[in-house]
Amino acid sequence: MGHLRANGFGIDSRDLADSKLRDIKIKYRITDKLISCHTAVVDGYVFEGHVPADLIQRVLKEKPAIAGLAVPGMPIGSPGMEGPNPERYDVLSFTRDGKVSVYARR
Repeated sequence: MGHLRANGFGIDSRDLADSKLRDIKIKYRITDKLISCHTAVVDGYVFEGHVPADLIQRVLKEKPAIAGLAVPGMPIGSPGMEGPNPERYDVLSFTRDGKVSVYARR
């Protein structure tokens, strides 16, 4: 969340029981292929996991026909997961009807 705050996003963070978190992921069609630790909804778009702020800003500016972006898992080197030996990771876009594609590579 520090990465998002540092990039101008206001954060309303809530810790939820696993069952409530599962309900949110189902509601926003976050499949097992996309799942991570955090879920955010901004202006109708869903952002799952450690999505870089610049890509969130790009989606909000360009308004593509997607449901959102996801960084599955918790790859080392993604925002908030900095550390030695960063790994390359894909930022995936997904649609409400289940189509998934690579939006960006980091």
